[in-house]
Amino acid sequence: MFNLMDGAIFFTSYGSYGLSNLNISSFDVLIAYIVTIIVSMIVAFILRIPLLPSKPYRYSFDVSVIYPTPIIAIGILSIFLVLNYTFMYNGLILAVIIGVLSALFVKYLFDFVFPKPLSEDNGEDINE
Repeated sequence: MFNLMDGAIFFTSYGSYGLSNLNISSFDVLIAYIVTIIVSMIVAFILRIPLLPSKPYRYSFDVSVIYPTPIIAIGILSIFLVLNYTFMYNGLILAVIIGVLSALFVKYLFDFVFPKPLSEDNGEDINE
């Protein structure tokens, strides 16, 4: 994850790659990451996603505000920044849009895309 973030900061601040001729500084990229994390966590709170997964934390497959919501948001933002697509205001509008969409994805579509593993005893979902 940190290699992808480092690559995004390097490529967007170094020169023009992709289809646009925009050059943004590494500080702008860092601000976009922070905005994405904060927006995704706030929207997840609004959607009433729990702050932490159910106990025991180590074997829980529940979604929460802490994980995977901001991780998905910064991953998608990294993909856009590596492709040098920053939209408007040096990527801040894109960061807000991705933060909102990642929280909505975690709330409504995450269990369909990444289903919970089956238990070994009776073949049903673990956390149900």
